[in-house]
Amino acid sequence: MKHTIKLFGTDGIRGRVNEFPITAEVALRMGKAVANVLSSTGPRRNRVLIGKDTRISGYMLESAITSGLVSMGMDVYLVGPMPTPAVAHLTKSMGAVAGIMITASHNPYEDNGMKIFGPDGYKLSDDLENLIERHIMGDEPESAPLPPREIGKAHRIDDARGRYIEFAKHTADNISLQGLKIVVDCGHGAAYFIGPLIFKELGAEVITVCNEPDGLNINDGCGALHPEAAGELVRKHKADLGISFDGDADRVIFTDADGQVVSGDRILGLCAIGLKEQGKLRHDTLVATVMSNLGLIEAMKNHGIKVETTAVGDRSVIECMRKNGYSFGGENSGHLIFGDHVTTGDGILSALQVLRMMIERKTTLAQLAAIMHEYPTQLANMPVPSKPPLETLPKLQKLMREATAEFGESGRHLIRYSGTENKIRVLVEHRELGEVTSWVSKFSTAIHEEIG
Repeated sequence: MKHTIKLFGTDGIRGRVNEFPITAEVALRMGKAVANVLSSTGPRRNRVLIGKDTRISGYMLESAITSGLVSMGMDVYLVGPMPTPAVAHLTKSMGAVAGIMITASHNPYEDNGMKIFGPDGYKLSDDLENLIERHIMGDEPESAPLPPREIGKAHRIDDARGRYIEFAKHTADNISLQGLKIVVDCGHGAAYFIGPLIFKELGAEVITVCNEPDGLNINDGCGALHPEAAGELVRKHKADLGISFDGDADRVIFTDADGQVVSGDRILGLCAIGLKEQGKLRHDTLVATVMSNLGLIEAMKNHGIKVETTAVGDRSVIECMRKNGYSFGGENSGHLIFGDHVTTGDGILSALQVLRMMIERKTTLAQLAAIMHEYPTQLANMPVPSKPPLETLPKLQKLMREATAEFGESGRHLIRYSGTENKIRVLVEHRELGEVTSWVSKFSTAIHEEIG
């Protein structure tokens, strides 16, 4: 009987540790599955790179995945705590057939997950993920056990940090950050060492916080989920800006010199404008998701920049960029993809690009970000006991049609399930704040009545 459980969500496999599917047993089977699906032929032994964030459960999953891989003849290179984009970069630069990042990104320490990158440094296609999933769940035949002389080895790589540090600095042409004072909140996550070091090496004065991970404190009241913490320190130390990373450092949120959080849409917009002025915004197009504010689209139109919108998730953004030859895109949640340099969202590299713009223009982040008027927006994240298809909920569907007709071009609504959690997300955006709060309330009531 074929399985019906879906392991891979919008960003790899994710869940609560020691509960299916984030168990040592599944991790072991995943290692074997990756070997089965991604191993290459030829005399050169296959390599797989494994990185992780700072969660205590990373040790368990790393060991299990490694065991599965080496049992299938793969050589494993362990790089330890490392940002997700660093794992993607190193997978390609070290000639590995796959890279695996053990992380649950912005989730609390009780959760963990596994993302897989192909030899080109990009996340795997749906087809490859589905095939790996079939192997994990036993829907594909098991490979015959290898003789002892053919099993692989595991190695710890000591210079992985240095390789990524030099790469990241090179993407910003090793620009001097002399004279800048920066607050860096590492969220007790994967960037705890490497992030502050890069900014210091380029000459910035760095005030580092939340860089003492203990396996349990990742994302705990800090980092990209709580940028106001960095904002307070920016004001206290009279810094130029704050930089807050999430647990695996593929996202970054900024605060300006007044300690105010700068929205991800404003960062997307100012970067797109900067790239266009440099002649590096291919097809004069910014790729954003349906979660981006209508004000961003208006602002980009005023600068002669088209906005292509995709489904939620940096993977959707990257697929659109690759398919159409675009060079820049991202999400308002803090994922920024500079396609000329990276294959996934990179918080450290994104911060370097923003700092570079500030220096070259001799201006502040607040001045750079003053490019758009944001429509009032409210996003409600509501826990749900189940996820019935939205089209099967008549009350909600009726309300959605009414809202669409009433809003016209003055607003929009977006209702979707989370890809990684048992939650439904309700986004309402409108020129009038009163309309926003009213419709969020109406939608929430209907969801409670129809789902629970």
